[in-house]
Amino acid sequence: MQEYKCASCPLRAKYEKSPKSFIGRFWRWHINFCPGWRAYFNSLEPAEQENIRTRYNFSKY
Repeated sequence: MQEYKCASCPLRAKYEKSPKSFIGRFWRWHINFCPGWRAYFNSLEPAEQENIRTRYNFSKY
């Protein structure tokens, strides 16, 4: 199984700390089209995908 850096992404950590900050909003916008995020997200178990959908209000994939 491939390891993805998305789980430990510094921008994601900034989003977690402050979602309304510029960097946090940039990261949230960025995951809508990032091929790395898409591969990471699709590699997760369905339960974890649902958790991420809820946590980040993410419904693209």
